[in-house]
Amino acid sequence: MSDENVISFKDVNIYQGKSLVLSDVTFDIHNTEFIYMIGKTGSGKSSLLKTIYGDLTLNSGSATVSNFDLAKATWKNIPYLRRKLGIVFQDFQLLNDRSVDENLAFVLRATGTTDNSLIRIKTDEALRRVGLQSKGFKLPFELSGGEQQRVVVARAIINDPVIILADEPTGNLDPETSDDIMKLLHQLNREYKTAILMATHNYDILKKFPNKIMRCAGGKVIMEESTVIA
Repeated sequence: MSDENVISFKDVNIYQGKSLVLSDVTFDIHNTEFIYMIGKTGSGKSSLLKTIYGDLTLNSGSATVSNFDLAKATWKNIPYLRRKLGIVFQDFQLLNDRSVDENLAFVLRATGTTDNSLIRIKTDEALRRVGLQSKGFKLPFELSGGEQQRVVVARAIINDPVIILADEPTGNLDPETSDDIMKLLHQLNREYKTAILMATHNYDILKKFPNKIMRCAGGKVIMEESTVIA
């Protein structure tokens, strides 16, 4: 795949209610990039992620996600936008009364896939990519924390997204398991050219797995080439 923009923001103001959170937000993310988003609590990281996946309305400027115009987002076409995205949460948000296979199948059906044979193929492939091909029959509570987060990553990639939005994906994991998840995310970025935007407070990860940094500070978004944390 050639290098291309998967997200483009230009002169965007982001609001929570009537409060301006981030102003004049302008950046591009390419399909080959892995970017860390850092900033203090309340600096606008979550608001930016919510804008990208359509939870917050775009009221000014222009923004596209894989050619989807966020200014034209409606409740009817938001599912189409979210098929282009993979979302990884800190707290897993798995359906605990359903097997791993059923958790992944739920996402496919919710985004319009009805063919059961295709659901089986895509579920098996997603679990293979994250190293859980033998765990599909298990319930989430029967898995370790690291395995549960791998299921969340499998869920995020099952629709072959153009970008993964990861919100503190290692926040509830021990250091060794965190490293395993980071290696998995880097593998997906490198082998499948899936862009990744990862919000994190863990500066040890930034030092161990260096990449470009997006900093939210003072109501602005600043893209930095260096991974050195000032």
